[in-house]
Amino acid sequence: MVKAIVGANWGDEGKGKITDMLARESDIIVRFQGGSNAGHTIINDYGKFALHLLPSGVFYDHTTSVIANGVALNIPYFAKEINSLTEKGVPAPKVLVSDRAQILMPYHILFDQYEEERLGIKSFGSTKSGIAPCYSDKYAKIGFQVNELFTDASFIREKAENVCRQKNPLLKNLYCKPELYPDDIVKTLGNYAEIIEPYICDTSSFLHDSIKEKKNVLLEGQLGALKDTDHGIYPMVTSSSTLAGFASVGAGIPPYEIKDIITVVKAYSSAVGAGAFVSEIFDKEAEELRKRGGDSGEYGATTGRPRRVGWFDAVATKYGCSIQGATEVALTVLDPLGYLDEIPICIGYEINGKTTKKFPNTTLLSRAKPILKTLPGWKCDIRGIREFGQLPAECQSYVNEIEKELQLPVTLVSNGPGRSDIIRRTPDV
Repeated sequence: MVKAIVGANWGDEGKGKITDMLARESDIIVRFQGGSNAGHTIINDYGKFALHLLPSGVFYDHTTSVIANGVALNIPYFAKEINSLTEKGVPAPKVLVSDRAQILMPYHILFDQYEEERLGIKSFGSTKSGIAPCYSDKYAKIGFQVNELFTDASFIREKAENVCRQKNPLLKNLYCKPELYPDDIVKTLGNYAEIIEPYICDTSSFLHDSIKEKKNVLLEGQLGALKDTDHGIYPMVTSSSTLAGFASVGAGIPPYEIKDIITVVKAYSSAVGAGAFVSEIFDKEAEELRKRGGDSGEYGATTGRPRRVGWFDAVATKYGCSIQGATEVALTVLDPLGYLDEIPICIGYEINGKTTKKFPNTTLLSRAKPILKTLPGWKCDIRGIREFGQLPAECQSYVNEIEKELQLPVTLVSNGPGRSDIIRRTPDV
């Protein structure tokens, strides 16, 4: 069976933990898009980890991890991440890398940095990991695929020279930065070939065969629906599709094979980077939630930047679940809210004097004001509870209210940072 696990919001929903849990029941875990620009935090018996490229199921010895063709592959980072696991005593994971994956080059990172620098206060809040330039080159057809590392030297040299011809005028005239040299690009690609060769596979063929063999496949998305290039808060989005619908393209499998789409939803809202954020809170109120939230505060797993925080946004989250095609919902980081006497949730928007529960386009979203409904808090620590019925009544009501707003079953509730801090429940929807 093939399942997808994706985010409903701006990312940072806690997908890594849910993937880590579901990986126990899976044979293969697949990263199908994105790159090293966002992290999934995992806490298990080996310690605490922030994974960026590797799928979140690498801690199990029975699983195969796949980095599929839709990923922007930073090869040195990939090697560094594997080493960081084995150095902490994690058995070397079995990892396969698609021969069609696009290679993220050092100059992609530089272009990302230069463009953010040029934009100044109007920057996109990029992680400066080179993701947008890498995908731009992919679609401009001047990028490098993994399989091209092993073609003849004249082909690589010709492509490297073409890259320099296209990019050096920008470096010289727009950014006033040093130019690129073909020799450097060729040398870098040669080094990358040595690193990645042991992992290369026709992963699409591997996945097709695995599905025929009735293996359990888990497709892991990065970021969330609101950061999707087409359906998110454009232009403050990532540069790949974060949707479960793209998983078939990014992994190279038929769309009809995806039978279950588990969409991860945060019990409050958080976001890294710029863009409209209707339920955002500020000042001391925000700092208190930021300090208590997440596994050890709301700070980016990749950048360390303080995340913007806000109340649960039912409008944005319902849209995110809908555009993901969610079949069920996993609700995460419920436990940090235990300090609040009352907990607001955003149940609608006011836009130009009119009330709506429909998530609008970015132009209208920038004018939206939140319509809040306040629920009673439960004022206690809920960590360690393993049965939904044992949660405080106010806490159960909060989950049920979210379920009602989303009109989807909440089947998993995370109430702590550990691998076992998850409640499986029979939903009311």
